[in-house]
Amino acid sequence: MNVEVEIRRANCDDLNAILALLRRDSFIIQPGDAPADYGHAFQVIDAHPDNEMIVAELEGQVVGTLQLTFIPTLSFQGGWRAQVEAVRVRDDLRNLGIGTRLMEWVIARARERGCKLVQLTTNVARIDAQRFYRRLGFLPSHVGMKLIL
Repeated sequence: MNVEVEIRRANCDDLNAILALLRRDSFIIQPGDAPADYGHAFQVIDAHPDNEMIVAELEGQVVGTLQLTFIPTLSFQGGWRAQVEAVRVRDDLRNLGIGTRLMEWVIARARERGCKLVQLTTNVARIDAQRFYRRLGFLPSHVGMKLIL
């Protein structure tokens, strides 16, 4: 079953809904974090021409989100990459096609921006997410590593 969602660029009024999605199943975000920090981060992302906060809206409610960053690179003959981060769909609405619709939107947007590659990382513990991305054609080509500062 697929539902019709509107995919659009987030605005500051969406911030609390985005944070609620991140808090539900994030390994990093903490419930007591100061909202002012997130407000500033959202403003910086929103003002940057190569960053986009995206939401999926269903019946007037934000039910999914992701961040899309466009990265210039010398790889691929100077082509651009689209980096996808913090993909979340409300847990009670999973398996309705919302995540697929979000990622199809991302791929179309990356093509529109002239990107040669769409990349993402997913936590090794997220087995279902890994299956989901493989179904969409993503290949596990690299080992991701992070250093939390």
